[in-house]
Amino acid sequence: MIYLEPYHFICEYNKKEIQNLDKKINIIYRNYKRPIKENIITKIKKECHKSGKKIFLSNNVNLALKLKLDGVYIPSFDKTIYLKLKINKNLRILGSAHNLLEIKIKEKQGVDTIFISPLFKLNKTNKFLDINKFNLLSKLTKKKVVALGGINEKNIKKIKLLNCDGFAAIKYLRGKKKLNGIRK
Repeated sequence: MIYLEPYHFICEYNKKEIQNLDKKINIIYRNYKRPIKENIITKIKKECHKSGKKIFLSNNVNLALKLKLDGVYIPSFDKTIYLKLKINKNLRILGSAHNLLEIKIKEKQGVDTIFISPLFKLNKTNKFLDINKFNLLSKLTKKKVVALGGINEKNIKKIKLLNCDGFAAIKYLRGKKKLNGIRK
């Protein structure tokens, strides 16, 4: 029985939200509307580590290295090839992709795990992969794969049908004090 690794996206520091999440849930701080404040990331890191969670910072490799975070998340729109990024061998590199070309870019960037999205239908777009296309894309890489996009209470059980190592959500995991491991 394999447990899938869960990831939860946050865009602000909310101590209660972080404390109320199951300790197995990894946190990705992603906020494209405001400049990243180092002191906020430090607070999030402290709160995450206090409760046994890992913290990843989106779209700021240098700050993730400086603050000695658990890892960095490179969004699909970031096509920069980060040579010798793994200065810190403990730094995990996550990246998102929507198609085969972006998967290949993420591989060149040296990511450990690729978030393939959107899995299910989202309000903001009619384009989504669904189970078959997701599985086809996930088999085109040897990297770990995480399902992202549109995951909710109604479709969470479909995750078992995917060729993936984890899943990520923005809203679904919010407030999940106890995460009964999603198993494959």
